[in-house]
Amino acid sequence: MKASHLHLAYGTKVVYDDCSFNLEPGDKVGIVGVNGAGKTTLFRIILGQQQLDDGEITLPSLRLGYLPQEITIPPEHHSITVWEYVAAGRPVDNLQDQLNQEYEKLAKYPNSQAILDRITNLQDLIDSYDIANFDYELLKILDKMHLSSLVDHKMSKLSGGQKSKVAFARVLFENAGLLLLDEPTNHLDVETKQFVTNYLRNYKGTVLVISHDIDFLNQITNKILFVNKTTHKMKVYNSNYSEFRRQYAADLAAEDARITEQEREIKRLSEFVARARATKRSNTALIGMGHQREKVLAKKLEELGTREQTYARVAINITPTKQSNKTPLEVQNLSFHYPDSPTLYENLSFSLTRGEKFLIVGENGVGKSTLLKLIVGELTPDTGNVIFGNNTTVAYYAQELEILDERRTILENTTSYDFTETELRGVLSNFLFYGDDIHKKVAVLSPGEKARVALCKTLLKRANLVILDEPTNHFDPETQKIIGENLRDYDGTIIMVSHNPEFVEQVGITRMLIIPSRATTDDANKSSKPEPHLALIKNYSYDLLEYYYYLNSDLV
Repeated sequence: MKASHLHLAYGTKVVYDDCSFNLEPGDKVGIVGVNGAGKTTLFRIILGQQQLDDGEITLPSLRLGYLPQEITIPPEHHSITVWEYVAAGRPVDNLQDQLNQEYEKLAKYPNSQAILDRITNLQDLIDSYDIANFDYELLKILDKMHLSSLVDHKMSKLSGGQKSKVAFARVLFENAGLLLLDEPTNHLDVETKQFVTNYLRNYKGTVLVISHDIDFLNQITNKILFVNKTTHKMKVYNSNYSEFRRQYAADLAAEDARITEQEREIKRLSEFVARARATKRSNTALIGMGHQREKVLAKKLEELGTREQTYARVAINITPTKQSNKTPLEVQNLSFHYPDSPTLYENLSFSLTRGEKFLIVGENGVGKSTLLKLIVGELTPDTGNVIFGNNTTVAYYAQELEILDERRTILENTTSYDFTETELRGVLSNFLFYGDDIHKKVAVLSPGEKARVALCKTLLKRANLVILDEPTNHFDPETQKIIGENLRDYDGTIIMVSHNPEFVEQVGITRMLIIPSRATTDDANKSSKPEPHLALIKNYSYDLLEYYYYLNSDLV
């Protein structure tokens, strides 16, 4: 892939300014840069969804596989099974039908070179799908991504996390020559993420991945493409993410020193020009030198570099406006199932003590998000009760982001009587919204930007019970750390679903509810099926190792 002199601007907002780079076949490239730098825009250009103002991207003749941040299953696929949806990633039957039609045409026009060329191209495409290993590859991907038990399920029956995994499985099965992956690990449990990591590391094609997951980037990438929001340039680093950060820090230091030297020279020239302008007209020699220095000064000013923009972060005041009683929440004998689906849990009971940080874990599809929806009343249990204690106030962050009004701006969505606009600007800076960003309509934001607005709005409620469903999916490591530290110091109660062990440790989880997986639908109906299990966390680092065990153990 080769990019040459890319230029793109939206009105006066420059995105790319004369950007060029080269990538080799088989490269595994992490695309990084701050919010709004133009990472997802680059994917849209490659996919033909966005036009450049100038320049071009030259792609080899490869099939493209694309996994967006926000998974949407088309209505026409709602009634097909998981097996059918993933298998359609390699449309071999359709291609074989086209090939047969071309052979029928060839029988009528045996000397047609155009038909012969089409036959050759179709046969090459069919061969690239590796028909001999079609079923084996499909079964392997479904099994390793823990989707085997869902192969007969309709797509419309899947949870959000399951749909994301199925969509990812289809992209991997497509066997495309170029993969474009936008935040691919957001909804993956630990074991599935490890399989995907190994799969991509050994992938024969080229992979471009946008991700905030440092560990994932370090394990799969051999190059980093940095999109610089300040200079509107791009640069390829021949390294993984951690080495890129080291090299980038060195580049920043060198650039800062260069700009400092430029500023000294500009100051010296400006002072000389000022003296020359102020001298007597009779001092023609000094005036002449002043004119010469003025030309040099103009050139120096034009060449002056731009320092990287840094933003101050402020503490987020999420202290509850009032305290709950000792038991803010009690779940009594809760049972639930979706229509035409097995029971997710039966007679589930637990209670929370004020100040607890409570984690719900388990594989995709076991009912973690469903349990949160039952707690907040979005779903009704088959049996049992959810009881909130006196004075309990609830703030709920859902993956679906229903709390946002897309017609309003970021600022309007987060406005609160408890905060002035100046205070809100400071808080929003922790979520990577600066300056005029806060006046953007939510409708034009990316899925990641919407997620950050929703979490900010949730925390600003200053409730004494905060319920969070995968809150870090779109956060860079620095922002994740800031939010984690704020939640660690929060003196209310937290219920959280998260596949991010690092964030779990930052928050300081004190207890876990482990919801076991079901190997098959039949197993789910057996009386001996494993029950949800409560575990007390005593030591963060040690127990996070146990977290992996609980997530995948058959003994829970």
